[in-house]
Amino acid sequence: MAAIQVFIGFTTEGTTDARFLQKIVERTFEEIAFECHNDVEPVVQFLNVDKIGLSFAKYAVKASKQGIEELGITILCIHSDADNTTIENVMQNKITPAQQALDAESDEYVCKVIVPAIPIQMMESWMLADKDLLKAEIGTSMTYQELGIDREPESIANPKFTIEDAIRISRKEMTKRRRKDLKIGDIYYSIGQKISIEKLQTLPSYRHFQEEVRNAYRKLHLLQ
Repeated sequence: MAAIQVFIGFTTEGTTDARFLQKIVERTFEEIAFECHNDVEPVVQFLNVDKIGLSFAKYAVKASKQGIEELGITILCIHSDADNTTIENVMQNKITPAQQALDAESDEYVCKVIVPAIPIQMMESWMLADKDLLKAEIGTSMTYQELGIDREPESIANPKFTIEDAIRISRKEMTKRRRKDLKIGDIYYSIGQKISIEKLQTLPSYRHFQEEVRNAYRKLHLLQ
């Protein structure tokens, strides 16, 4: 029997987020697909959605319609950082209103199955789930403590600044000949490609994302 293809549209707050998250989203849908009672082949494609001036709910509706038109999606995966709040707060104030807005639309024109990806505090906290990989990408042998990354990732209020600071600290140790003008933007893609699911599973927000993927497969009657 041929595999059932499931088309997933993936959209993020910014293009930088997409560079890091795309492969993680693909691998997560693929791993959870092995739990399905059918042979399921998830196909994840990025949706570049113009969200300027839109509320989150309207942005979700626009992304859903665009995903139907461009890719024929059956799942919309939508990223939103929790910032200084909680997953529950984001679900209540963003995801639930978005779901209600989608449910009010005609079934023919929108995909109504949403999978939220909600990192705490921001997407960069997921980059800190594998500190050894981060060190390798920066190119340093300094300790977690020396780099200032020796805390639980989701307890760090500004993980992006923490990573930028770790890059700056590591460069001070190097000779001018070895020093490179590395920026955080240079490592988003490579860490997203290489980071292990097992490392990400140490983060509550990632485990929440996995469960949302399962829920989406259940809504499509592919998972018990």
